[in-house]
Amino acid sequence: MASPLARAVEITELAAPLDRRQSEPARAIQRGVGRLMARLGFSVVTELTLASGRRADVAALGPAGEVWIVEIKSSVEDFRADRKWPDYRQHCDRLFFATHPAGVPLDRLPPATGIMLADGFNAEIIREAPEHRMPPATRRALTLRFAHAAARRFHLLADPGLASL
Repeated sequence: MASPLARAVEITELAAPLDRRQSEPARAIQRGVGRLMARLGFSVVTELTLASGRRADVAALGPAGEVWIVEIKSSVEDFRADRKWPDYRQHCDRLFFATHPAGVPLDRLPPATGIMLADGFNAEIIREAPEHRMPPATRRALTLRFAHAAARRFHLLADPGLASL
C-alpha cells in the first residue's frame, strides 16, 4: 500500500498536468500560491489553457466569482524569456506575479501587477494587484473553461483509465 505522501503525489500528478519544463522551484512556488489561494477562499486550477491558447500558471476563482491569474517566475532568466504575460490581463480581474525569496528581485516585476512571494509551504501578497474587471461575456466563458478543466481533472481521479481513452 502506498504511503499517504506517495498517494498525494499520485493524486497531484493526475489532478494537475505536469509541465515537464517547470523547475522544482517553480513547482514549489505553485504549491505555496495554491495554499494561499485556498486560505483566501479561492479554488485553483493550474496550467489552465485560456481562450487565447496561452496557459495560465495558476488561475484562481474567488468566492464572489472574481478571477485572478498568477504568473510564476522562479528566476530572472525565466522572467526575461517570457513576454506573453500582458496577454493574461484580458482573462482575469487581477494579475499577479509570484516568485520565491531567491527568485526575481521584486523591483524588476511590472509595477501594474500584484506580487506574491512564495515557497513550497506558503505564500503572501507583497503588493496587491490593480483590479481590471473582465466583461461579463469573458467572465462567463472563463468560468466555464475553469469548471470544465477542474471537472475533467476530478474525473481522472475517479477513473484514471479515462486518460487512455
